[in-house]
Amino acid sequence: MNGQEDENEAPFEVAVVVTKREREDGDECYDAVDVLVDQFRKVGLIVDRAVGLQHEFIKLAATLQVLGKAASELQLKKQTHIGVDVQFQWEETGAFVRQIDGSLFSWSERYQCYHHLVYGIVNESDSYIALKYESKELCWNTGESLVRKLETESIVKEIFPLHDEIKRKPLQRTWALNWWDFTEQPLNEIYSYFDTKIAVYFAFLGMYTRWLLFPAAFGLTIQIVDFGALQLLVLPAFFISIVTWAALFFQFWKRKNSALLARWKISHSIGPYPGYKIMDTEDIQIPLEKVEKKGSLKQLNEKELYQREEWSGRLMRFRNDAIIILSIICLQLPFELAYAHLYEKIVSDLLKFGLTAVYLFSIQYFTRLASKISVNMIRKHEKSDNTEYRARSLVYKVFGLYFMQSYIGLFYHILLHRNLRTLRQVLIQRLIVSQVIENLVETSLPYLKYSYRKFGAVRNKKRCDKGATAGKKVSILRVEKDFMKPAYCASIGEGLDDGLFDDLLELALQFGLVMMFACAFPPAFAFAVLNNITEIRTDALKLLVMLRRPVPHASVTIGAWINIFQFLLVVSICTNSLLLACLYDQEGKWKVEPGLAAILIMEHLLLFIKFGFSRLVPEEPAWVRASRMKNAAEAQNRYSQQLLRSISGERKRD
Repeated sequence: MNGQEDENEAPFEVAVVVTKREREDGDECYDAVDVLVDQFRKVGLIVDRAVGLQHEFIKLAATLQVLGKAASELQLKKQTHIGVDVQFQWEETGAFVRQIDGSLFSWSERYQCYHHLVYGIVNESDSYIALKYESKELCWNTGESLVRKLETESIVKEIFPLHDEIKRKPLQRTWALNWWDFTEQPLNEIYSYFDTKIAVYFAFLGMYTRWLLFPAAFGLTIQIVDFGALQLLVLPAFFISIVTWAALFFQFWKRKNSALLARWKISHSIGPYPGYKIMDTEDIQIPLEKVEKKGSLKQLNEKELYQREEWSGRLMRFRNDAIIILSIICLQLPFELAYAHLYEKIVSDLLKFGLTAVYLFSIQYFTRLASKISVNMIRKHEKSDNTEYRARSLVYKVFGLYFMQSYIGLFYHILLHRNLRTLRQVLIQRLIVSQVIENLVETSLPYLKYSYRKFGAVRNKKRCDKGATAGKKVSILRVEKDFMKPAYCASIGEGLDDGLFDDLLELALQFGLVMMFACAFPPAFAFAVLNNITEIRTDALKLLVMLRRPVPHASVTIGAWINIFQFLLVVSICTNSLLLACLYDQEGKWKVEPGLAAILIMEHLLLFIKFGFSRLVPEEPAWVRASRMKNAAEAQNRYSQQLLRSISGERKRD
């Protein structure tokens, strides 16, 4: 929907992919796909059918009225003009605030409505309905979802969101291809097109890149300028500055996050899918098989069963944590130490560079494989109270694998060899090689996948036509091009925090690399700035051009990643203190002389500063807090007036 949402101009936003039929015979009145299209029209959807090279596509659009009624059935919670979230009612549309682009529903809310309309088509008759599809005969049973039925029969292949060309092209011009603004981004338009989670990520990336300019300039100054006798004081000053900078950044990011949510009229208490229950009741309910064995629920001691389920879930989580930690210690740690030791023994710089490149390629594959195993193990055997906790658990465990892979070799150079020259070489190579590899892979791999699918589809079309299209250019529908593009998902498992997992992981590993070893190589922050400026545009181009439009997931923060960033900040205080000790203890005797004692005191002081800023800088701007309190007071007054009128009316009737 664009602007004020003209009901007569609803864009196609969702496509249903149907297996292309080899023949068109049969009774069309009972053809499964024709029945599906008729049912889509009966619920009010606007339908357009298109036959592609390999599949048939049913494009769907919906007017504002159809979406509004679906939102009422879903009982979606939306913010009213007094700042209170209540269940949406189509008859009271004027009470609800509109989006920043003037539309009534966000992209996430619209997609939920489409999902409800598509999967809500059920057989309401008293008996089954016989359907046909080529030579197949299907029974659409009473109360069964038609789309679910066709999915199980492999007739409906997939349902995915479509790119909106009216919104996509301006975004591509003003965002993905706009290199002059560096870190400036059209966040409101990004939110309207991709919804909250992706918009919050790019807001974080842009703010982080702007804030990196200070440590980058400071680090380059230290590298270029010779401070002479003051050189021994410059690195501690740089160390104190970057820790203070990072602590301030995280606090001001929380303020910006709150301001963005207020601008977009989003409540902090929003769940992963507004309108759906956050709690996963299937994880805490009493197992049905246990109920059946003992007869009835009344015969069971419910308290004991709930306690048993609770503690079995905790034991499963503990077991998974233990397996992952032991696998890191027994499998990954020796491999990392072997690489670090071999790097120390090789003399040629060219061989060292080649070793680093081969190592990064190989370890990325093995770490990704281990992460997939961890994800599957957690999903199958670990129970949690809600989906948000499960997502955080996945992020923490998988990041632990990547943390070991990325930093253990660098710790080896500090603790055992104390070779700062080698450490600087490894940092430079990793910053260059890893960042270049990541950018090349994430931009070229989707394009190669799309090109391969497109080539295969055209080749099969020409083969089926037996030369009829020889020498002619085969045209491909836009909807089929969207379908051929890869989905935006995590590389270690589809559905894991979407593709943002990879993007935030790359950002966290970079932050740890430049922060934890800042005193060894201060110009590392300049590398990070250049990479992030490129990352903003390449990620934007990837989302707008190379990938399908992502399935929206509403999320008000970057989730568990903010805790990971702050954990890396605490670790960086310890590692940089150790680096300073190595730099100033030239004899290598590890004596706690006055200089080293000063470093230990500085470490404790910086830890105090880090945790002190969380109290000094409020996480919510004053205007956001004042607006929220004003809305709460106004809501209370209105509820009180309504209650008084209700009581007064009852007294009069009595």
